[in-house]
Amino acid sequence: MFRLLPSRDEQTIAVEIKGKPTKEDAEKMNQFAEVQFNDDQPFNIYAEIEQLDRPTLEGIMEGMKVDAKRWNQFNKFAVVSDENWISVSAKMGDILPGVTVKHFNKEEQDKAWNWIQKSA
Repeated sequence: MFRLLPSRDEQTIAVEIKGKPTKEDAEKMNQFAEVQFNDDQPFNIYAEIEQLDRPTLEGIMEGMKVDAKRWNQFNKFAVVSDENWISVSAKMGDILPGVTVKHFNKEEQDKAWNWIQKSA
């Protein structure tokens, strides 16, 4: 489940991710990004992740469609989580072209926001 959080930065979508991401979650994020950033404005993602279950196949496919559509808009992706496997996944994501991904532990939320707001 995705839940939008108040953002500390106008160029950043803040989201809490818990449980199992679904197709509906991906569609909700895409609609929000469309309203906030159209199809051409760059934006960041601040994601607090807790107890993430494996997504449904539908959720994965829809998420991939959203990622492909918005890839050139992604700038920074701050992943906030104490789960070790998410830290490893975030490091792997940082090799993707055009997107900077950084992992922060749960107690480093302010540090994550500072990193996102700092110019690239």
